[in-house]
Amino acid sequence: MNPYAVIETGGKQYRVEAGQTVEVELLHADKGAVVKIDKVLAVSDGASLKVGTPYVEGAAVELEVVENFRGPKVWAFDKKRRKGYKRTVGHRQELTRATVKSI
Repeated sequence: MNPYAVIETGGKQYRVEAGQTVEVELLHADKGAVVKIDKVLAVSDGASLKVGTPYVEGAAVELEVVENFRGPKVWAFDKKRRKGYKRTVGHRQELTRATVKSI
């Protein structure tokens, strides 16, 4: 089994391995920058698993930013029947595509 880590960023949790490309919520960093994530919930070296309470002390994951982009448009539609009320709102989430350099 390959070494992996479970990280928390943008209010979500991701299981990552070295060399993997992940899409996370916007990290305010330029293309090519290396970002250190120290909110590591669990680390596995392939044989044993270390789980934090809530984070593993001394553990960090380095991500290299590949690009910042916007996700697909999501439409939200609201309507009240018989009242003549309807409303459409669109939203595009800003995302970062990053490659895991090291755990």
